[in-house]
Amino acid sequence: MKPANSILSSFGTTIFETMSRLAVAHGAVNLGQGFPEGLEPAAVVARAAAEHARGPHQYPSMMGIPALRAAVAGHEAAFHGLDVEPAEVMVTSGATEALAACFFGLIEPGDEVVLIEPLYDSYLPIVRRAGGIPKLVRLEPPHWTLPREDLEAAFSPRTKLLVLNTPTNPAGKVYDGDELAVIAGLLERFDAYAVCDEVYEHLVYDGRRHVGLATLPGMRRRCLKVGSAGKIFSLTGWKVGWVVAPADLLAPVAKAHQFLAFTTAPGLQAAVAWGLETQGATIAGLAGVLEKRRDRLAAGLAEIGFAVLPTGGSYFLTADFSPLGFCDDDHAFCRFLTEKAGVAAIPVGAFYQGEAPDHYARFCFAKTDAAIDEALARLDRFFGG
Repeated sequence: MKPANSILSSFGTTIFETMSRLAVAHGAVNLGQGFPEGLEPAAVVARAAAEHARGPHQYPSMMGIPALRAAVAGHEAAFHGLDVEPAEVMVTSGATEALAACFFGLIEPGDEVVLIEPLYDSYLPIVRRAGGIPKLVRLEPPHWTLPREDLEAAFSPRTKLLVLNTPTNPAGKVYDGDELAVIAGLLERFDAYAVCDEVYEHLVYDGRRHVGLATLPGMRRRCLKVGSAGKIFSLTGWKVGWVVAPADLLAPVAKAHQFLAFTTAPGLQAAVAWGLETQGATIAGLAGVLEKRRDRLAAGLAEIGFAVLPTGGSYFLTADFSPLGFCDDDHAFCRFLTEKAGVAAIPVGAFYQGEAPDHYARFCFAKTDAAIDEALARLDRFFGG
């Protein structure tokens, strides 16, 4: 038999699926996969039910229903001060599809793409499948400092784009103004674009403020922002995302999108549009709820003996397990934790290529207080007993 595609077949099953299956098999509390619990806004869910009952149920425009495109444009104005036209918005079947459409629409074979590790696991397979050549820049725990000289060295005349994830998964890093200014300068200098994965834009903590790269002078014309209703409304299974970009950048991305998912369920689009227009207080208040859950989990892990790293944004915190005396690597630790202690986490090394920091685990705190408390109780019994 002839072989399958060599790029995609070289990647194993995603670590999130692997650890979630293991969690089910061992009845573990799953603090690995990033799906939130107990945060779904009832009004938005009810609106979806009404929209589905009312219809229509046929294909909407591949660009998205007009109401949602207008609502996303309004969201960009209200929260980020950006003057966006609905024509500069394209609705996608989740943020991962949005990323794929951006990569397939923009990358020519041989183009270089700057990626910052640790990184979300979909970036590399799709960049490579699109023919891009990854240029990796590494953030290291515990401080996740942007190595500016390494970043500059990753750029060349062949650089087509940089992928910027802020707040980041898994590090929880929120890029500050100085770091964004450095990135903006490199994009201008090398005439490159930025695909800005900002799905956690509303989940920033400790008084921080999310600043999108597109808000910096001269960057609007170079940026394609990826957003997610799943993260904004804690409804990750709905798979409603979007790309916001100038018309000339959005056009080739739309050409890729039409041959991927093509379109997204109209009832879900309508419910998200209604939510963006009417649920501003819910959107603004989510960070406060999750900050308390972060602190609850962080305090408990620290008391057990983990060294917990600061987390400025996202659903996730990183903890160093080496103080517990476990001598094997992070993959072994997370499997051990799931099977023996009944708590699932994700090895941070899975977000790197090659040799990686090997004594850190990622825990999701977007869970109910009861789930967090049960996980901590299991860990305390295991490590403290």
